[in-house]
Amino acid sequence: MPNGSPALLALFAVLGDLVRVRMLRLLEREELGVGEVAKCVQLPQATVSRHLKALHDAGFIRKRIEGPASRYRMQPDLLEPFARDAWALVRRALDGSASDADDQQRLVAVLRGRRTDARSFFGRVGGEWSSLRGELFGDRFTAEGLQAFLPSDWSIADLGCGTGELAAELAPLVKRVVAIDRESAMLEAARARLREFPNASVRHGDFVTGEGCGKAGAFDAATMSLVLHHLPDPAAALHSAARLLKKGGLLLVIDMVEHERAEYRTTMGHIHLGFSKKRMESLARSAKLTLRSYRPLRSGVAAKGPGLFTSCLS
Repeated sequence: MPNGSPALLALFAVLGDLVRVRMLRLLEREELGVGEVAKCVQLPQATVSRHLKALHDAGFIRKRIEGPASRYRMQPDLLEPFARDAWALVRRALDGSASDADDQQRLVAVLRGRRTDARSFFGRVGGEWSSLRGELFGDRFTAEGLQAFLPSDWSIADLGCGTGELAAELAPLVKRVVAIDRESAMLEAARARLREFPNASVRHGDFVTGEGCGKAGAFDAATMSLVLHHLPDPAAALHSAARLLKKGGLLLVIDMVEHERAEYRTTMGHIHLGFSKKRMESLARSAKLTLRSYRPLRSGVAAKGPGLFTSCLS
């Protein structure tokens, strides 16, 4: 590419699209096919192919043909000096952003799937065993087996239970589950879901105010799954939830990691755009609790939302 202002402006025109910058960051870390890039950035393959062509034409990425497929890689050391400098500037702006973190988490899942596919292809017996195991035992026994670490004599409150999915997972494993929500439509669905579990009950209540939730110290543990980001005062909500716990009781929070999808405020009524570990530590202190753990959860390749975390407070 020739030197001069027009060429430099053309480079920055290519780098002026956030999707292309995200793709370059992925391809700097790993050589990927079109479908793999599409999974990481959660866009249709046709859109990704168009962006890859623009990046290739501008000299930012190299293409390698492997059988019927094309694979792409970005290698900064091979760029022209002014292109390398332009990329370094743009890259610094992206590093550490929530969108980059989401892309990198999905990249890990894509690479993990690639390794699994390779093992299945080259290890016929292993592939047959996985299929046979699924036919014999289904695909849920591993998760349920791990959940059996829960003490079987516990009473658990599922706060903001929604349609009762988490309560239904817990009911077979513990002594008692109480699903609590303030929305009547959610409770109706939860009652239908939990009807088969004699140790599960559904209660209309607001755990933020404590109304309808029961007496203090009634539960060994409580869960809040994808609830906290809807609440105006998360610290006050955590404090109210803790009131329901016995001494030494545990509060499990599952929610979104910090992200940049501001449109969720208007499209889905989210008040908070996720929570970082630092923010959860601060909320826990304000609620007179201790954050025992904060652990990002693995994202499914097909998942379209931000990453999730699980945390334990006491």
